[in-house]
Amino acid sequence: MQGIEVWNAKTIAVEVNGERYEREVEARRLLVHFLRDDLNLTGTHVGCDTGNCGACSVIVDAKLVKSCMLLAVQADGARIETVEGLAEDGELTPLQQAFSDHHGLQCGYCTPGMLMSAKYLLANNPEPTEAEIRKAIQGNICRCTGYVNIVEAIKEAARS
Repeated sequence: MQGIEVWNAKTIAVEVNGERYEREVEARRLLVHFLRDDLNLTGTHVGCDTGNCGACSVIVDAKLVKSCMLLAVQADGARIETVEGLAEDGELTPLQQAFSDHHGLQCGYCTPGMLMSAKYLLANNPEPTEAEIRKAIQGNICRCTGYVNIVEAIKEAARS
């Protein structure tokens, strides 16, 4: 940071969506702000900063985490997947297409976290029941949809 002395800064290296990054970060910087502000990956949303809403959900080393609850320095050496990494060659994945087809979003604020939670679920349980889907997304708050269409979208993605 030019002109500002940074205390307790550390250089970290991460792989995000298959691309390697190395940056100096303050020890207190949250992963969500590192992703959004330092790497310009703004698909990960900041909702509550308390881990309650799930809008900031990402996958770190094959584990679903809320990036507002993890310091960037804790992710040093990690492999991170964000919503920007879902599309393949600019094409929607079956999960993303199912969200679109089933109107699994309205305002879209929760959508990145919902998609990452659904991706994590389907990677670990390719044929979930409705109850398992509902349990998997219970850490994500949606104020617009009532969840029905989101659940239907995840069911469709599991079938495809």
